Amino acid sequence: MDYKSSGVDIEAGYESVELMKKFVKGTMRPEVLGGLGGFSGAFDLSAIKNMDEPVLLSGTDGCGTKVKLAFLMDKHDTIGIDAVAMCVNDVACAGGEPLFFLDYIACGKNIPEKIATIVSGVAEGCKQSGCALVGGETAEHPGLMPEEEYDLAGFAVGIVDKKDIITGENLKDGDVLIGMASTGVHSNGFSLVRKIFEMTKESLDTYYDELGCTLGEALIAPTRIYVKALKAVKDAGVRVKACSHITGGGFYENIPRMLPEGKRAVVEKNSYEVPAIFKLMAKKGNVSEQMMYNTYNMGLGMIVAVDPADVDKTMEAMRSAGDTPYVVGKIVDGEKGVDLV
Repeated sequence: MDYKSSGVDIEAGYESVELMKKFVKGTMRPEVLGGLGGFSGAFDLSAIKNMDEPVLLSGTDGCGTKVKLAFLMDKHDTIGIDAVAMCVNDVACAGGEPLFFLDYIACGKNIPEKIATIVSGVAEGCKQSGCALVGGETAEHPGLMPEEEYDLAGFAVGIVDKKDIITGENLKDGDVLIGMASTGVHSNGFSLVRKIFEMTKESLDTYYDELGCTLGEALIAPTRIYVKALKAVKDAGVRVKACSHITGGGFYENIPRMLPEGKRAVVEKNSYEVPAIFKLMAKKGNVSEQMMYNTYNMGLGMIVAVDPADVDKTMEAMRSAGDTPYVVGKIVDGEKGVDLV
């Protein structure tokens, strides 16, 4: 008896690493020391000497049950973007620059080509956010997970000068809320998605005129990464006063997280066009408007608050990074929370 007969194929693990190396190589930064395959990833922090008070930031997350969609569609090249996005967007939301990322893939059976495809998406997410993929782990779990299934998670480490941390503490009445468009459902609320729509190949391959694509294509669209847009705003000389990554919990849970006591956010629902996928979900699932805004991003993946004098400069910077911004509301004095009007 050997390890392979118990369900763990060490040789497949070696092959996976070899196949993914070409993708990982494309994410390297000058600060990365050594290559893939060591027991840890090494990252040179000499550059932090240029900061007055360097602060490390970290974020960890996964893709939730969105991976079920990848299984059903047999499409594994973008789910890694989601895993990176969920982590680096949180780091950027605090004003930080993501430096490096590590992933963790747990699978029922290590199929090297599939693992390499997943990692290609992770690498693409790292390239989009400018961070290095310095390592990871692929764990084969026979008997714990079905052979065709996997779970994907990871974490990012970033850095920010203490004076540049976005805290919300200086928000004032009249500050303007600017939202950046999402690419769809992103990576939250898929347990409800899977209740609304029949999760079969036939259902996911159904074309909807209002979506301009199949249901599966709309749902699996990778999470938008906002790192470059927020960096462009900072480089434009704008001080972002508060920032909220609209993830699980939607507007009602995430927007208050960026507010200090005594400040309230007012979001105008008609200030931008809610994407068709959310309208279809609400209609097909008979989901109330309140529940939709309490679960999904509803078309806005990131919301920032800036001084009214900085609105035009902020939106121009966001557009220069390829994002679509909207003025969606304002900050008012009042009990901490959010109103959708």
